[in-house]
Amino acid sequence: MDREVTSPVVQVLGPEAPAGGETRREFGARLLRSLIAFGLVETLWARGLLAAGDNAAIGKWFAELEEMSNDLSGRKLKDTEFQARMEELYRRVNLGELIKAVKLDDLERKTRLPDNGAASLGFDLSKVEGVPAELSFGKQIFGLKKGRSIVPHGHSNMCTGFIVLKGTFHGRHYDRVETHANHYLIKPTIDREFKPGELSTISDHKDNIHWFEGLSETGFVFNVHVIGYDPAIQESSGRLYLDPNGEKVSNGLILAKKMSSSDCHKKYG
Repeated sequence: MDREVTSPVVQVLGPEAPAGGETRREFGARLLRSLIAFGLVETLWARGLLAAGDNAAIGKWFAELEEMSNDLSGRKLKDTEFQARMEELYRRVNLGELIKAVKLDDLERKTRLPDNGAASLGFDLSKVEGVPAELSFGKQIFGLKKGRSIVPHGHSNMCTGFIVLKGTFHGRHYDRVETHANHYLIKPTIDREFKPGELSTISDHKDNIHWFEGLSETGFVFNVHVIGYDPAIQESSGRLYLDPNGEKVSNGLILAKKMSSSDCHKKYG
């Protein structure tokens, strides 16, 4: 059923009421301008652009992300299907409006970036129109200096997605093919430069190890993650630190030794 559209009231003087001292030609020109303006306002109102604006658009974007996250947790989507949906959604985002929504300028001004590793920054979406009050996904922004890294690590029972907000990064992804007592066998899948608006995702079954090194003076990446979506996976969803520059073995695989957080940050942070 069509929605009734109520236009804002715009008063237009009739032709019988020219302003004092105004000729009929001048009055006619003013009336035409008013009618054109009214038509434009009515069109914008009917399309929801005056009432909503870009703030509402980014709210709808987050609402769609929330719906997808619930579908993943509810087993309506496989993790790789969620990855594909997340990548499609990330490609549609208005980067400028996302930056405004998370108040990146304020975060950047207030944050002293660490000399090792990356800062993890929280942000509030409660004032953004259309964002659900309760979110089923985690969210954060990573900020880092040039030459610093979101160190190489993997996860279990987690889907996550990155999109670069500001700066340039060298991003690498790997598939975790086998898990052993002291090492993983991993296979390189992505190795390239990432610029603002570019993105990547991980799941347990695709590109599930990642590593981002800052190439610009400062850099910030937006991240969301869904944890514990598969009750069949028993491993902890915490970070699995490893050394991706290990021995190359057969079939293009790398023997990546397991590392502690401190050792991984000493070498790669």
